[in-house]
Amino acid sequence: MATPRSFPAPFADRHAELAPSLSGAGIGWLAALRADSAARCRQNGLPTTRVEAWRFTNLKDLVAGDFTPAGNVPDMALDSLPASSLLAVNGHVLAFVNGRFRAELSTIDALPDGVALLPLSEAIRTDEQSLSAHLGHLTEAEENPFADLNTAFLEDGLVLRLADGVTLDRPVHLVSIGAVADRAVAFFPRLLVVLGKGTKATLFESHAGLGGAYFSNGVMEAVLGEGAHLEHYKLQNESPEAFHIANTRISVASQGFYDGFVLQTGSRLARNEVQVALNGENARCHLSGAYLGTGRQHLDNTTFIDHAVPDCASREVYKGVLDERAHGVFQGKILVRRDAQRTDGHQLNRALLLSREAEVNAKPELEIYADDVKCSHGATVGELAEEQLFYLQARGIDRATARVLLIEAYVQEAVDEIGNVEARLPFQRVVGAWLKARKERS
Repeated sequence: MATPRSFPAPFADRHAELAPSLSGAGIGWLAALRADSAARCRQNGLPTTRVEAWRFTNLKDLVAGDFTPAGNVPDMALDSLPASSLLAVNGHVLAFVNGRFRAELSTIDALPDGVALLPLSEAIRTDEQSLSAHLGHLTEAEENPFADLNTAFLEDGLVLRLADGVTLDRPVHLVSIGAVADRAVAFFPRLLVVLGKGTKATLFESHAGLGGAYFSNGVMEAVLGEGAHLEHYKLQNESPEAFHIANTRISVASQGFYDGFVLQTGSRLARNEVQVALNGENARCHLSGAYLGTGRQHLDNTTFIDHAVPDCASREVYKGVLDERAHGVFQGKILVRRDAQRTDGHQLNRALLLSREAEVNAKPELEIYADDVKCSHGATVGELAEEQLFYLQARGIDRATARVLLIEAYVQEAVDEIGNVEARLPFQRVVGAWLKARKERS
């Protein structure tokens, strides 16, 4: 069988030219890691729709974009963005513009003993030994062109490490802003989270932009030790012409718990891909999300949960709202390995179409090799029920307001999947702003 033709990876052939200007260019292991990733990019390119995992997401517009690696970062202030562009979170803030750390926009207060929180560019200079023990370890064994592209050009991002038994007192909020000056740029934020035994941390991400076309290609690696607990909540609200590709890789040890949520409202094309490996007995994983699309937006959520050992549990709930000619994708796979007896895994995707031109592709999968399991999956697509609209209108509510109320209640079911109750409010505000904008335009 012929190998599917691929797209060329953007400017991967310029790695040798650009490598000397990257952070830590003279560090041997890091230079080798980048060079190996760049070589795979040149060899493999980017996938076409003939690759099964990318069957519903066409990258031709991304490939056609004339992107250059972000250079000088323009001056800006976070308050130049609309209030609803970012999550309203009270915590330690690390801000990045075009993928580069901006100290004057960041606020890192006093940290508890045993906590390291710093930009990746600083960690490369000051904590090379710890960095080399984890960076790239969750992505190097897989064939993922965007993870390779990120590694080839990684320069900055966030590093969070907790020593055994430490609880982070306040959430960490990573703010990533895309800002286009004279031409379209690409940047490659990298997040590394290492939680020791019995630790707990909350991490928020806000991704927004000041307009124009840019390409944000991010990777997050998180290693959760025994009994560690990570709450990870993300908003993808990029500029309308931006491209956002994100790969998240999580390893969970015994008794550990990962609670992840993503809300996608922005960008021209976005793919949020999450892979979680439950590697220790009684590990748990909870993935949830919502995607709200209009115009010609393309919003892709792809997940993979690997039940590698016995007595683990996972739950997934994703809900989408698509209007006009927006296109949504949900691909979710649960793998239960042969020895992973007594697995409890559930997955659900629902999509609400507000227009006859809107479209969604859903591909739920269960791959089970153990015989003592409790697993289920489902996917539904529908539209607003006329009888519910009529019920509200009969009580004096105009049709436009009735639609907003029903959509808000529908999305709220996904937001309520967030394990941290206090973390729900920032996402409710973003959903409310999105619905208000839709109502004003209708």
